[in-house]
Amino acid sequence: MADILISVRGEAERRVSPEVAIVSAAATADGPERTDVVSRVTATVAPLRTRLEELTRAGTVSDWSSGSVSTWSERPWNAEGNQLAPVHHATIDLRATFDDFVALAEWVSRLADDEGMRVSNIEWQLSPATRATVERDVATSAVGVAVARASAYATALGRASVEPVEIADIGLLHGADAPPSAPLFARAATMSADASSGGVELRPAEIVVTAAVEARFRAL
Repeated sequence: MADILISVRGEAERRVSPEVAIVSAAATADGPERTDVVSRVTATVAPLRTRLEELTRAGTVSDWSSGSVSTWSERPWNAEGNQLAPVHHATIDLRATFDDFVALAEWVSRLADDEGMRVSNIEWQLSPATRATVERDVATSAVGVAVARASAYATALGRASVEPVEIADIGLLHGADAPPSAPLFARAATMSADASSGGVELRPAEIVVTAAVEARFRAL
């Protein structure tokens, strides 16, 4: 009897609580005098840099960076169509990676209480070691799903088992003319904050790790 080839797709997903948070924030100031807004934004950031150095020594911040002062100006228009005097703007970006979520909440609360600061984003991640382990486990599960599907098809055809012929990331079994394959792994996490009672409550979403493979088996 001729060989029967079975082509299947296997997918797997796992949700994991984040272990690392990267906070992006910026100090901003504006006003009629360029020198004044630069001085104000620099003064806002100075104690925050000192605090980040302390948190780094304490081991709760693994990395942080601070950009230089960025300035620009504009001349707004009033309701009567008259152009007003220039308004100068200044900003300094801050970015910090937290391994301790208690320290993170305190830091974000401190930024929220400062009128000269704004938090633009919190990115939740896994540690490199955890990420590697979870990705390996999810990839293994995706292959197991493909094997189970192929075995089910083989059983329905009266065959006793299957033998792997090819396995690849999505799209790679279809040749060079196939559309680009989807990423093997995807992650997603969002920031949720509640500033009630003068504090900030952080509720990170779980990180979703997914894997998908295509496989071809010979029914035996």
